[in-house]
Amino acid sequence: MGERGTLYAGTSGFAYADWAPLFYPAGVRSAELLPAYAQRLNAVELNNTFYQHPKADRIAAWLAATPADFSFIVKAQRGGSMRAFGEAAAQTVGWLTAPYRLFGERLGAVLFRVPENIHRDETKLRLMLEAWTPEMPLVIEFQHPSWHDDEIFELLLAHGATLCATDLDDRDTPDLRLTGPFVYLRLRRTSYTDDELARWSDRLAAFLDAGTDCYVFLRHDEHGDSALQAERMLAQFRATR
Repeated sequence: MGERGTLYAGTSGFAYADWAPLFYPAGVRSAELLPAYAQRLNAVELNNTFYQHPKADRIAAWLAATPADFSFIVKAQRGGSMRAFGEAAAQTVGWLTAPYRLFGERLGAVLFRVPENIHRDETKLRLMLEAWTPEMPLVIEFQHPSWHDDEIFELLLAHGATLCATDLDDRDTPDLRLTGPFVYLRLRRTSYTDDELARWSDRLAAFLDAGTDCYVFLRHDEHGDSALQAERMLAQFRATR
């Protein structure tokens, strides 16, 4: 049997002082949030990169605050990502991804979100994929159901882009499809029972046992319950290694 894949588990964002004292220590300061988070979880989806490009000093601070095996997922900046989705792809992708290179090997992937108001357009997707920087891992989240068919999945596979599986309150449970080098799952329901998370862990285990890395992120919540649930998933994985 080959080497087992790695589970990366975390939440969407970390800078939530209200998670104290359930997840963070009471009285924690803002500068201490990421180091405290990285002591317990091994990956994070960065939220603020969706609204603006991260500056070099901010990236350096994030890297310094976390261990060498901690992984950052960058949500692609919304304006640039939409300009990169179509005819302006060749002119925009380089600008969009330039600061992300500063993460180096700590960049787990760039999460490229295609909003629900954009329906299937294979031409636009192809232009973006062809312009994308091959060495930068790419995850695409299609929010409108029209994108979810075999032709789109084959196009992602041909370009090594990972399909994001998103579990939502008002949608059927998504399939896990391996179109890129790893599996990417966003657990976005309002709440999850331990049994529901255990079923997701079982589904991920098949990929992990085959040597495929898996990323799983729970949504932000008011008090930090989602961070604790991500920690339990990670602890269960480590206990079975």
